[in-house]
Amino acid sequence: MNKKDWLLLTFLSLLWGGSYFFVEIALTALPIFTIVFLRVFTGAALLLLFIFITGRKFPRDKKVWFSLFVMGILNNVIPFTMIVSGQQYISSGFASILIAATPFFTVTAAHFLTKDEKINAGKITGVFFGVLGVSVLIGFDSLTWGSNELLGIIFILTASLSYSIAGIWGKRFKSMNIDPVITSTGQLICSSSILLPVMLIIDRPWNLPLPPLEVWGAIIGIALFSTSVAYIVYFKILSNSGATNVLLVTFLIPIVAVVLGVFLLSEDFKMQYIYGMFIIGIGLLAIDGRFIRKVKGRINGTT
Repeated sequence: MNKKDWLLLTFLSLLWGGSYFFVEIALTALPIFTIVFLRVFTGAALLLLFIFITGRKFPRDKKVWFSLFVMGILNNVIPFTMIVSGQQYISSGFASILIAATPFFTVTAAHFLTKDEKINAGKITGVFFGVLGVSVLIGFDSLTWGSNELLGIIFILTASLSYSIAGIWGKRFKSMNIDPVITSTGQLICSSSILLPVMLIIDRPWNLPLPPLEVWGAIIGIALFSTSVAYIVYFKILSNSGATNVLLVTFLIPIVAVVLGVFLLSEDFKMQYIYGMFIIGIGLLAIDGRFIRKVKGRINGTT
């Protein structure tokens, strides 16, 4: 990746890191599917307004819309629902660090599902450290099997797996020459259509009390910044740098999420978070490969 892509990656981490904070606030007054639906529906509405202002056009090809529908499931419906479900039982910071497992799922899946992202020694090393880091982070010795915390962890790791497959699926939009704004909006429209009946049947939102202003603010924040703007940036990086590189953002997101969780939500901070993130970071560097190549280059240059 070039410097521009790294800047976009950092910006994306700020946008997505804030989403865990917004979810924690929304969970104080709203049920799961209502939160997820409001996120994707409001995000789609904001992007539709942007498309109207800028004069962009939607494609009419059914194959494109099928791809967008699948992307909506993999990148919105499943992970958003799993993350909100998981954050009922674990902290926002912990959830965000677990999502850092996404690239390790991705490199494994990409080996079998793509032609240009085959696994190599660096990626195998990265996956090893990734699994080790997540194990340290979870701390299996302190977990009670069947506990709510374990359930939350399973939810978040399911979201991570779904994100990884979405990253691979989303590569096809580059060859289709689809504008990232159209891709973002299309998947949100599709996911909104899936979630609307689910929300109405399960949550029955008409029976809910009116949420306080801070909850509405959280919904607007997660829809505008963590969804609408974030997905435009996401697809831009994806088209430039590939599925594995764009998911390096999952290493930067926890920094934002943990800081917001500790200072604004009074969440506990555990040393195992640092240990786990450090090991996961080693794994991500191994997957990326550039740092290792630079070190080898300097060593070879001095010998």
